[in-house]
Amino acid sequence: MARRSPSPGPGPRRPPPPARPPLALLLLAAAAAALLPTGDGQNLFTEDVTVVEGDVATISCRVKNNDDSVIQLLNPNRQTIYFRDFRPLKDSRFQLVNFSNSELRVSLTNVSISDEGRYFCQLYTDPPQEIFMTITVLVPPRNLVIDIQKDTAVEGEEIELNCTAMASRPATTIKWFKGSKELKGKSEVEQWSDMYTVTSQISLTVRREDDGVPVVCEVDHPAVKDLQTKRYLDVMYKPQIRVSQLLPASGLTREGDLLDLLCQVEGKPEPTDTTWFRVDEEMPPHVIVSGSNLHISSLNKSDNGTYRCEASNEVGKAFVDYMLYVYDPLTTLPPPTTTIIIPFTTADTTATTEPAVHAKNRKAHSKIAPQPETTSWFHDSRAGEESAITAVDHAVIGGVVAVVVFAMLCLLIILGRYFARHKGTYFTHEAKGADDAADADTAIINAEGGQNNSEEKKEYFI
Repeated sequence: MARRSPSPGPGPRRPPPPARPPLALLLLAAAAAALLPTGDGQNLFTEDVTVVEGDVATISCRVKNNDDSVIQLLNPNRQTIYFRDFRPLKDSRFQLVNFSNSELRVSLTNVSISDEGRYFCQLYTDPPQEIFMTITVLVPPRNLVIDIQKDTAVEGEEIELNCTAMASRPATTIKWFKGSKELKGKSEVEQWSDMYTVTSQISLTVRREDDGVPVVCEVDHPAVKDLQTKRYLDVMYKPQIRVSQLLPASGLTREGDLLDLLCQVEGKPEPTDTTWFRVDEEMPPHVIVSGSNLHISSLNKSDNGTYRCEASNEVGKAFVDYMLYVYDPLTTLPPPTTTIIIPFTTADTTATTEPAVHAKNRKAHSKIAPQPETTSWFHDSRAGEESAITAVDHAVIGGVVAVVVFAMLCLLIILGRYFARHKGTYFTHEAKGADDAADADTAIINAEGGQNNSEEKKEYFI
């Protein structure tokens, strides 16, 4: 509100009269009130529309309690699309769906980005009413592509993958998956005009287990569902070796047994060179090597040692050692002459000289399901050696203890006999005269003389 300054002069001041608003301002306020909805008395309704590019959008102007007033629809440029059921605009993509006193419904086919904006519904009442609705056009991403740094990677190598979603609206959210595991990527958004291009990047350190695993780039966008692309990892790795003992099936190698070993090799690319040799020694002449198999028809102590299976490919070389220890053959003892009652039953009643560890091994094997071969991955593959060595140590300790106990018993017996044969005799001074006297009288006289000299009274131990 404008105010005028009071004129200077003596006397009391009067408040200035209120200023009247200009006529143009009043007319503008009246026009704005006519175009705005009237609150509770509003009779015109519409809704916003979100549509995917290329689809159909439906625009609806609804009237409540209409009294035959005219309804018309205008585009963002305020050009009349439909006046009642007549279409002045020469755009055949707009088609009348329904017209009545309470509704004007129009469809727009093959929607493009240029169709986005505000559309106006007008109702010619007194005062006239107008309301707008907004069409939002979504554009799904195009050309979803994964770009990988190297088509073929070596185990332990770090590679980069990029996924690009081009020309989308709004900007796309990209998710990464390796198999079923979600990965975290780093995204960059580039905008040109009203469109967005999103690039997401991840880094992976590949392992041999990743060979053939899909890496998936998935798009999260309101205009599209289940849009993804994938690349399968191609990983090369050096050979992986496994040595299996086919014979003897018990796992314990003895003199005269048949030994059959199998070297299983896996790698990418396929290993081309697989060899058997003896570490630090020459291979025995009776050992037969056929491809990945090593065969010894009759084991003996000279076969003890470490046998190595080695394989190589373009990536590298790997090997596994098999430690062979040949035990003494089994021998059978004569039947015992004394009947021994055993308080428990056992399936094996044959008395043998086999060490206790062997019986223990048989018991352990009886609890395990039958297995045709003994296998090992990258560790000492000498069958049964560790348990056998432990049993031998226990036997040696027991023997030493028995020898010590026996020696102590012998020593005690010798000392007892010695002390029994050298038992002492005590002589008093009273009995001394009896040994030196010729008769009884002389002995008494000698004894009495001894009593007078108490200093000579002594005890002797012989």
